[in-house]
Amino acid sequence: MREAKEKVIIVGVETEENQRYFAESMKELEQLIDTAAGEVVYRLTQKRPQVDRQTLIGKGKLQELTQLADAYEADLVIFNHELTPRQSQLITDAVGAPVIDRVQLILDIFAMRARSKEGKLQVELAQLQYLLPRLAGQGESLSRLGGGIGTRGPGETKLETDRRHIRNKILGVKRELKAVEAHRERNRQKRQSSEVFQIGLIGYTNAGKSTILNLLTQAESYAKDQLFATLDPLTKKWRFAEGFELTVTDTVGFIQDLPTQLIDAFHSTLEESQGMDLLLHVVDASSSDRILQEQTVLKLMDELDMKEMPVLTVYNKSDQIDTAGFTPTLFPNVLISAQTQEGKERLIEAIKRQLMELMLPYTKLVPSDQGQTLSELRRQTLVLDEHFIEEQNSYEVRGFANKNSKWLKKDELF
Repeated sequence: MREAKEKVIIVGVETEENQRYFAESMKELEQLIDTAAGEVVYRLTQKRPQVDRQTLIGKGKLQELTQLADAYEADLVIFNHELTPRQSQLITDAVGAPVIDRVQLILDIFAMRARSKEGKLQVELAQLQYLLPRLAGQGESLSRLGGGIGTRGPGETKLETDRRHIRNKILGVKRELKAVEAHRERNRQKRQSSEVFQIGLIGYTNAGKSTILNLLTQAESYAKDQLFATLDPLTKKWRFAEGFELTVTDTVGFIQDLPTQLIDAFHSTLEESQGMDLLLHVVDASSSDRILQEQTVLKLMDELDMKEMPVLTVYNKSDQIDTAGFTPTLFPNVLISAQTQEGKERLIEAIKRQLMELMLPYTKLVPSDQGQTLSELRRQTLVLDEHFIEEQNSYEVRGFANKNSKWLKKDELF
C-alpha cells in the first residue's frame, strides 16, 4: 500500500534582490518537496521590495496563510527562504501548523539519501548545527515522532533543549568525522600515488552525473530524475577500448542557495573533486535556467579553490532540445544525450581530446618478448598507435601519458 504524501503549502517572497531567479527557485522548491515525498497543495507568493523582518510575508498574508493551511488541511508549510529562529517561532504560532524552511527541507533530503557512514555523520552535523540556535520553544515540533518531512535524521529522536548536550553531540560527531575523513584521505593519496588518471563529475543537481557515471563505467549508481539523487561520492574504474584505465568519481549535486551548513559539512565530499586531473561539468542543456545553474556551479567551484582545474563541460539531455538552436556558453564542451550510444561515443571522443591536451606524448620501443611491459603500457597510458618493426623485433608504441608517469622517463629500460 502506498503511503499518503504529506500535504504542503509553499511560500515565497519575490523581492528586488531575488526577482531574477525567483520563479526558477520556486519550481526547484516543488521538485525538492517531490523528492522528499511531499505534495504541494498550494503556492502562496508575494511581491515586496524586501521581506518583512518579523514574518517575511507581513500580517495580511500571514492571515491568508493561516486560512489556507486550515482549508487545505496542510501537514506542513515550507518557506523558500531561510527563517531565523524568531521568524520560525512567530509564523508557527500564527499558522498553527508545522513550519520549516528550504534549508531544513534540503537537510531532510540529505538525511534520506546518505548511505555511507561519512555521509550520515555529515548530515547529522549539519542538522545539529542548524537546530542548535532554534532549540528554544521548538521542543514539540522537534520531537514529531510520527516522522515526515523535516524530521528525518537526528530530528527523529527527542532532542533535549539542553544546549550543552547538543554541543557535546556536535563535538562527538566532528571527532568521528575526522577519523572517517582521515581514512578517505589515505585512500585518496593511494589513488594519486598510483598514477591513475582521475576524472571527477560535478554539476547542478539532476543534470545527469550519475547517468553519465553509469554510461561510462557500468556502475549501478542510483540515477533518477530527482534532486540530490546522489549524495555519497562514488569512485569507479573505467577502461577505454584501447586498455587505458582511469577512475571516475561522482559527487553531490550543486544547488542555488546551498545551505551554508552543508557547504561546511560536505566540504570533504566536494574535496573529492579537488584532487582530480580533469573535471566533467555536467549541465542540463534542456533547463530553462541553464545559465543560472552554470553560474551557481562556477561560483561554488571558486569558493572551493577549483577555478584553475581543467574542465570539460558536458551539455547533457540533447534529446530534449532543438540542437540546431543551442548555443553553448562554456568551453571546451560537448553536447550529448547520456541515454544514447551516439552520446556515449561523442563523450568518449571529447574526453580523449582533453586527455591529449593534459597529458604528454611519448614514443617507446618495446621488444616483442616483453608482453608484460606492452600490456602495462596499454593499461597505464593512452595508446594511439602500435606497430611491429621487424628489423628491431620490437613494437613501436605511440601515445600519451600522465605528466608524472614513469613511461615518460628517458632512462626507462625494458
